[in-house]
Amino acid sequence: MDDIVKKVEKYETLTKKGLELILKNNNLSEKEEKIANDFLSMAKNYFEDGKFFKEKGDFYTALASFSYAHAWLDAGVRAHLFKATDDQLFTLP
Repeated sequence: MDDIVKKVEKYETLTKKGLELILKNNNLSEKEEKIANDFLSMAKNYFEDGKFFKEKGDFYTALASFSYAHAWLDAGVRAHLFKATDDQLFTLP
């Protein structure tokens, strides 16, 4: 059980840092702006879900939630919706 708790802590920290650093790219079209907002909303919602499941002791669902949250941020970076320079935190295009 210790291993899963460590992974949850790692991905929670990673995703929290990502949420704090992420910025939308400048000059997005109206459609891209809506998509970026949707990606950011999904990331924040999954992050909150992760915290909820962690609190309940459901570490596997918490890990999945934190991983999904980070994946939404990473997808936004890859789609050029978000700015990112940290190649340890994001998969840069």
